[in-house]
Parts: sequence; C-alpha cells; structure tokens
Amino acid sequence: MIYPVSRNKAAIKQSNKIMKILHLISSPQGEASVSIKLGNAIVEKLVQANPGSQVTVRNLTEQAYPHLDASHISSFFTPAEFFGPEHEEGARHSDEAIAQLLDTDVIVIGAPMYNYGIHTSLKSWIDQVVRVQKTVSFSASGSQGLVTGKKIYLAITTGAVFTEGYYKPFDFIEPYLRAVFALIGISDVTVYRAEGLNIPGIRETAFEKAVESIAV
Repeated sequence: MIYPVSRNKAAIKQSNKIMKILHLISSPQGEASVSIKLGNAIVEKLVQANPGSQVTVRNLTEQAYPHLDASHISSFFTPAEFFGPEHEEGARHSDEAIAQLLDTDVIVIGAPMYNYGIHTSLKSWIDQVVRVQKTVSFSASGSQGLVTGKKIYLAITTGAVFTEGYYKPFDFIEPYLRAVFALIGISDVTVYRAEGLNIPGIRETAFEKAVESIAV
C-alpha cells in the first residue's frame, strides 16, 4: 500500500526529492499490535518532519516472503550468464524485495519479540534482501555492504524489560538487526522500544513513553 502525502512549498524548497519511507510490519496481531502502533508513530513523526513523503506499508505476515529453500539458494549463487527460467523464478522474490529496499530512503521496521528473536516473517524478508553481489560482496579482506544512504528505525516491543536487569543478556533482536543491516551497508539505525508490556506497573505507560522518546 502506498500513501502519498501532499507536498508543500517548504518541502519543495528543502529538497526536490520526495522522501520514500518503507514501513515493514512483522506482527500477526493486527490492531492489537503495539509494534505496529509504535511503527505508525515513527512514520507519522517522519512525515511531519518531511512533508511530501511517500509511505509504503508492507505487512510481512500478510504479504509474506517465502522461507529460503534450495531453489532460492541455487538462484542466488548462479552466475547471470547461466540463468534459466527456473533461476529467474527462484530469484523473483529477492529481486522484488531488493528493488524496493534500494528505492527507499528510510525503513521503519516493527519488531515484536518472539522467543527472544524476531518473527519469522521478518527473518524471511531479511534472507531475501541479504544477497551476495546484490547487497553485499565478499573478498579476502572481508565483506562490503552495497546498500548506502539508507536510514533504519526499529520499533522493538517486548513483554519483559530487556534494556537492563535479568533479561538484558537475552536481548538478541537489536544486536542481530544492527549486525545484519551493517552487513549490507546500513549502519544508521535508531531504536525505539516499548518494553515491559506484560509487567503490571510498567505496561500501562510503556507505549506512551516510547512515543514520547521519538525524535526524527
């Protein structure tokens, strides 16, 4: 879904380029999802700060990318000169996801925690966009990310508190996402959290505090 926002003179004066924002949803909980609400709040702040922005929303739980299988992997590692129809089909979802990523300036990602990790729908998207010679290259000196000039905002939601205390060592979402996006060249990552959503005395104000912390 694409929601264009009308431009004003200030936006035109500031830049001739319309900011393109991609909002990725990875929660299956619909209207009850706090990560979706937090992601929407980030997008709203971005649009307020950048009038004329174009927002594309993709719900990865409803418009899911396939989990990697042998056909995808074969296509990813087959040289272009040997590509056949089967390889084109195997790479189709990856090509689509990468094209959308490259055409985007800012990515807002809702990342609710499930069993200490991200939802499988988000992992499937990541596995389609992290691709050798497309978004990352490798040499004897290491890896080189090929995706540049992008900004990511993470809307992380958790039932417990993971930024301090007992559960802090189990905070695998933020380190993983920072590492995998750095691999493809995106190191400009800002994190906003609504945490303690299952804890009485914290959950009542967790979302409001997260929204108040948003600065874009």
